[in-house]
Amino acid sequence: MLRTLLLAGVALSCAPALAHAQSGEPEIPLPELNVEGARSGSLTAPGLDATRRELERTPGAVSVIDAEGYKRSTPALTVKDALDYTPGVFAQPKWGDDTRLSIRGSGLSRNFHLRGVQLYLDGVPINTADGYGDFQEIDPSAYRLVEVYKGANALRFGANAIGGAINFVTATGRDPQASVAQVGIDVGSFGHVRTQASSGGVHGNADYFITGAWQRADGFRDHSSGDAARVSANIGYRLSENVETRFYLGANDIDQRIPGSVKRKEALGSPKTAAQSNVDGDYQRNVDSLRLANKTTLRIGDTTSADIGLFYSYKHLVHPIFQYLDYRYRDYGGFARVTDEREIGGHANRLVAGVNLHAGEIDNRQFVNVSGGRGAPTSSSLDRSTNLSSYVENTHYVLPTVGLVTAIQHLYATRDRDDRFLSNGDQSGDKSFSEFSPKVGLLWDFAPGATAFANVSRSVEVPSFGENSFLVANAELAKPQKAWTYEIGARGRSENLNWDVAVYRMEIDDELQCRDLGAEGSCTVFNLDKTVHQGVEIGFGAAVLKGLFVNGGDGGLITKGDREGAAEVDTLWLNLSYTFNDFYFDGDDRVTLDRGLPTERRVGIKGNELPGAPRHYVRAELLYKHPSGVYAGPNVEWAPEAYYVDNANTQKTKAYALLGAKVGYDAGGAFSAYVEGRNLTNEKYISSASIANVADRDSRLYEPGTGRAVYAGVKYRW
Repeated sequence: MLRTLLLAGVALSCAPALAHAQSGEPEIPLPELNVEGARSGSLTAPGLDATRRELERTPGAVSVIDAEGYKRSTPALTVKDALDYTPGVFAQPKWGDDTRLSIRGSGLSRNFHLRGVQLYLDGVPINTADGYGDFQEIDPSAYRLVEVYKGANALRFGANAIGGAINFVTATGRDPQASVAQVGIDVGSFGHVRTQASSGGVHGNADYFITGAWQRADGFRDHSSGDAARVSANIGYRLSENVETRFYLGANDIDQRIPGSVKRKEALGSPKTAAQSNVDGDYQRNVDSLRLANKTTLRIGDTTSADIGLFYSYKHLVHPIFQYLDYRYRDYGGFARVTDEREIGGHANRLVAGVNLHAGEIDNRQFVNVSGGRGAPTSSSLDRSTNLSSYVENTHYVLPTVGLVTAIQHLYATRDRDDRFLSNGDQSGDKSFSEFSPKVGLLWDFAPGATAFANVSRSVEVPSFGENSFLVANAELAKPQKAWTYEIGARGRSENLNWDVAVYRMEIDDELQCRDLGAEGSCTVFNLDKTVHQGVEIGFGAAVLKGLFVNGGDGGLITKGDREGAAEVDTLWLNLSYTFNDFYFDGDDRVTLDRGLPTERRVGIKGNELPGAPRHYVRAELLYKHPSGVYAGPNVEWAPEAYYVDNANTQKTKAYALLGAKVGYDAGGAFSAYVEGRNLTNEKYISSASIANVADRDSRLYEPGTGRAVYAGVKYRW
């Protein structure tokens, strides 16, 4: 029934940042909401430029991704396509829509689903209240922009995650890209087919936007076929000049088979082969979900604005794996945020304060897996979670171009389990957490369009039920992982150049880590003593050559003032993202080797690398763009060193380099088309790996990467 409604929805869709003078007293502008066009005419939904200006007031590493830059020129298969050129983010597909996602080394030992990064859709949590996250409800081709908040820079969301937060933002009927109708189709290797349609517009004080998609793929590996139907919509209404409300709806119907992890030699020797246990048990992850939300924005005078909202979500997960999981999730909550921009003592000042409530329950029931069907019950519980966070952040410009940022966040969280399957003992219990996270930082607008930043911040992540450490009889409960981050960097943007650089050091106490590997990648989780995550993140985009064949054909490197006022020219554009990861054990933790033998060896691992992420990771693209709209060029994904898959540092993945290329047409008009080739040399590589305490050659930890693939797509809008 839900799928019918979704497909009907697809068919239906077819029919202020502070400004600063470079000298003298600071200029105090009206709030962003008062800037004509800054939010594309909408009070509730920021446009791309307004979002960039707002996030640039963050004294830390944040990114805004223009979704038009990838969804009209790639198949937009997974979140990797959206996040590919964001340094510090490691996103690698496993199968179907499932992805291994980590920001600055977050959640590396979470071998299934997601921990360490909070996901949002239009500011509404996608993660469940206990912190568990998934990717199947995310359609990268459906969004207008993507906001990435790294680490403790996610304070505004009250995020309960070491890695930070990602917010996927849909379009509205007031966006310039909204059209009466748009349709598209993508086809490609391994049986991939996706059709999509959208519609948006403005009618008086109301606007609307709806988008829907259906896709099907056989998958690169055996037993990895899947299909999905997704729809999202929002309706906004301008109640007055200063008040707007917007209602959101999202629904998904997803069926996906799981090929499973295999041995290293199998992943590199016969990458299409699925794990036999997954085939025998017909392992699947199937999701039906519904999301409802409302956001209202008010302008209060010339200096203040407020956002308030409510949300509710329901998800039914049918997940035959080592057991048959039948989980029902119900989440609800609300948020309120006030922004005040005014002059205090002759200096510009920006105050942001807010509160977020996210609560929910998981009705989880497990059964014997009988060839993908439900057998006898094995466990049942009702798990309840609440998260109440409040925060205040103030930016005071002590000089016209220098802002001092101070902030503090408080998180109060509870976890409660009511065990309803008592034949193996009562494992009911509850736990509460109360944590403060302060922050101090600096912003320096050292040149037009360029800002340097620095901060010292604390962040906290409370364990989820999925850590397998909660409420187990006679076991120590997992503690929250806590981090202090020290960060410096800079970013800038102009017509022919955009760049961002960040250097950080994160010192973590009680990091949650995998110890004893169990069924299907699950493991017993324990708190490490001390760990360090530090690294360098470099993002770079530039027109390195202009006018090669058009407008004179003389070419040459871009210089200041080059071709001012000239007609359109062709461009050779370079995109580059480089991430250096240095993650290691810094405490006196020990691992047990030779388990099961008469004499076991306990070996200290201080100084070992944390497993799960490459030390160096490069993503680069060189794209020729003709003013007619034609573009073409190669790209590369390069991990020059293998990374460890266990705490003992005994087993590694494999270094790899993947070559790709694309050609297409997009002049910004009604029609666009592309053809893209991926892994053109058909490299056999390991895309993702689960983490163990001690691994050997027979450990089934590895997810093979996809082989050579070609995709093509066309879109048309009226």
